[in-house]
Amino acid sequence: MFNMIEEIKKMQKFHPTGSCPIRDVLSRLGDKWSMLVLVTLNANGTMRFSDIHKTIGDISQRMLTVTLRTLESDGLVERKIYAQVPPKVEYNLTSTGHSLIPHVEALVEWALEYMPVILKNRMAES
Repeated sequence: MFNMIEEIKKMQKFHPTGSCPIRDVLSRLGDKWSMLVLVTLNANGTMRFSDIHKTIGDISQRMLTVTLRTLESDGLVERKIYAQVPPKVEYNLTSTGHSLIPHVEALVEWALEYMPVILKNRMAES
């Protein structure tokens, strides 16, 4: 219990130096493509690079490569390479990636529910 209270106190500071889980995780997942890749893999299961690229559509091959590598280094996506010619590479969510999906879905639901209000507020500001 004491450790939990200490962790909460630490989280109230949000210093840019050191280990701030909120800054770290949101900066990695809050980019333009990570959530789309995670949602795509969740919806479709195991996918090849070209299939992910076709599904998302407007992501460049370079950006998809960078995004997949980042998600893989964070342990959210795994890459399986098959020793064949031509090489075959497949991507899927890890158990950690799957554990994130309910939170992503909740955020998507919130966005869908509140987007009209947000757009109305933006119009009022301009």
